[in-house]
Amino acid sequence: MSGLVNFRGCCSVLVTGASRGLGLQIVRDLASGGSSPGKIIATTRNPATAQKLQELADKHNNIHIVPLDVVSQESIEKCVEEVGQLVQEEGLNCLINNAGINVVADFHSVTAEKMIENFHTNTVAPLMVTKAFLPLLKQAASRGKAAGSGSMSIQRAAVINITSLLGSVELNWGERANNFSWYPYRTSKSALNMVTRCLAVDLEADGILCMGIHPGWVRTDMGGSQAPLSPEESISSLLHVIGGLTEKDHGSFLNFTGEVLPW
Repeated sequence: MSGLVNFRGCCSVLVTGASRGLGLQIVRDLASGGSSPGKIIATTRNPATAQKLQELADKHNNIHIVPLDVVSQESIEKCVEEVGQLVQEEGLNCLINNAGINVVADFHSVTAEKMIENFHTNTVAPLMVTKAFLPLLKQAASRGKAAGSGSMSIQRAAVINITSLLGSVELNWGERANNFSWYPYRTSKSALNMVTRCLAVDLEADGILCMGIHPGWVRTDMGGSQAPLSPEESISSLLHVIGGLTEKDHGSFLNFTGEVLPW
């Protein structure tokens, strides 16, 4: 069975950073075909200017656009309140922490401010968003267990952190290190990997799956025109992997192909 089919069993999926790039493609793929979740909650800082997302929502009545600035605690709390009204007693099945930025800086140009900016969005924000949505995730996990689904999956409750191969400490050597000497981005994603493992430890008792996945090098505003993958290629494979996750993948770091990546 295709992993994407498993999203049909999700009452709700929330995607951060859904107005462009990978986030927009995730929403587009989830809304297309016959395997769409009951509710696709697409968050963006400014819904009024998210034209492509608005067009998608006009075509699919299960897409709900909710404002969210991931670096604002006030915005996170307002988003949780609005999402709670949408999902009601069902809770939130799947949180995809996709929002991220790349503050490009090598050893000569890096500053403390650039490091903190990238770290706030790519590392701290996913942690704070997950923490805020935990009651809704626990609600979904509890309902899943009551319904007889004791194993971990996106159909019960899951936190998926979109991370990067460039966050791998082991692989940061040789040509890859020389070509991508991005101190703020690489360290923020490496730290996100640790956040993911810490979350996996803390969420396990509640039956909430947590893992990190690398979407590949993709032709987006962030990835650039030289990237080998189109958003369609990346997200089709990525969602297939996410849809098939089980308890054996809890706390893992996977490629969009399903391959295990080194920390």
